[in-house]
Amino acid sequence: MGTETDNKIIFLTEFLDQRVRKQSELKYYEKQLEELNKKIFFLKKEIDLTNIIIDIVQKETVIDFREYLLQKEEETKLITHLDEDSDE
Repeated sequence: MGTETDNKIIFLTEFLDQRVRKQSELKYYEKQLEELNKKIFFLKKEIDLTNIIIDIVQKETVIDFREYLLQKEEETKLITHLDEDSDE
């Protein structure tokens, strides 16, 4: 009967060891999943932002600042020229 009890004890300790390993493995994968979920969240935000930028560019609602400044410069020159003409 001693060996049967010993076998039960060995069998039980194997299950206990297996449970500890699986719990440890589960914690590892839960941590990995949490990190992946964070990455997924930020990637989705970046995709949303990229889509917004693409949409804005496609609708041409972005001001070309170089063009805008050149226009303003021309307007200023024109106004200055008109002022000079009126002074004469």
